[in-house]
Amino acid sequence: MDEEKAKPDTLFPILAGQRLTALGRAAADAEQIDVGHDVRFRALESRSILNKSVSKRLHWMAWSINPYRGCEFGCRYCYARYTHEFLESAPGDDQAVKPGLRAPEAFEREIFVKQNAAWLLEQDLRRLARQNRLHEEIALGTATDPWQPIERRTGVTRSLLEVMARRDGLRLGIVTKSTLIERDIDLLQEIDRRSTLVVHITITTPDAELARKLEPRAPRPDLRLRTVQRLREAGIRTGILNSPLLPGITDGPTEIDRMAQLAKEVDASFFAAMPLFLKSCSRPTYFQFVRDHFPHLQAEYLQRFRNMDFADRPYRERLNALVQASCRRYGLHERLTDALLTRDAGDPKSSAPQSFAAQPRGLSVQGRTAGLKKPSASDQVCMQANLFESSR
Repeated sequence: MDEEKAKPDTLFPILAGQRLTALGRAAADAEQIDVGHDVRFRALESRSILNKSVSKRLHWMAWSINPYRGCEFGCRYCYARYTHEFLESAPGDDQAVKPGLRAPEAFEREIFVKQNAAWLLEQDLRRLARQNRLHEEIALGTATDPWQPIERRTGVTRSLLEVMARRDGLRLGIVTKSTLIERDIDLLQEIDRRSTLVVHITITTPDAELARKLEPRAPRPDLRLRTVQRLREAGIRTGILNSPLLPGITDGPTEIDRMAQLAKEVDASFFAAMPLFLKSCSRPTYFQFVRDHFPHLQAEYLQRFRNMDFADRPYRERLNALVQASCRRYGLHERLTDALLTRDAGDPKSSAPQSFAAQPRGLSVQGRTAGLKKPSASDQVCMQANLFESSR
């Protein structure tokens, strides 16, 4: 495990290199601005709010925004816990962040609030406009939830939406578990009027008791389903991510089918699900959850994630078949990203896919994926940054 943590993380190249030293120094200077139950909030100065994600295998780019570093929801499986490691000062720095930021629990107990976010976004978008790149996808909430509870007091995410609501031609994909997004329906409607917008509400399980153990401070599943319905009633393209699917817990046909049925009932624009992706930094927290609540699955998890973070291909294909079957049963649309990931099509030497958001609305899934190369498992995380699909 120590050797694994020592390796550079090539899946998230934006976090590599000298920039990490600057992050550590900024975190060291971060002043406390608020406190909550077993959590501390600190102000983080940033140079930019848009982060560029570049896949070494796929020749397209996407931008991500995370208004916060760290997340109060405390999801046991969260792959982003490792990002706090980069907030520690580099060896030799005079200032040092409070020891323990490398601990998995620090991600949900030490939350950093990015300062001057709206002003930074204005500058970033102006730069993209000068470069004629405003058409490139922006993903909001890829590592931390933009509407976690502190957002009620800080309004950082809302300030970012206000900036985007004044622009034309953006492509924004949002991922959240929070019902607080309903507060900003007015801005989401304006963004949707002027740009391309897709909202993803993550609902890992409809079982409230299980959800409380798995995502201890996130809103109840039924409240998230209600949020999907309200966003759809407001005319906003909103789908459900039934992710991650947990081996032996939520990955069975009955569980997936039930979630798909609920997606249909709230008029979700699409239904998608991905298997558990368990980085080494997430394993202590998630394995403790398994030991506490599903001890009979301990051996299976240790074996499954002994040598890799991703689910193996046969398992992914089995889950995909279950998801597709449920989509057909309830007349749900698939998310275009997933349709691409799960179909072998075209010349393996073909070029990388064009922007998903640029695809015509009336084209079939098969038509949209023709001629595209199926990516390897290591590409899937990069591709998840592209959050667009074509049906209302």
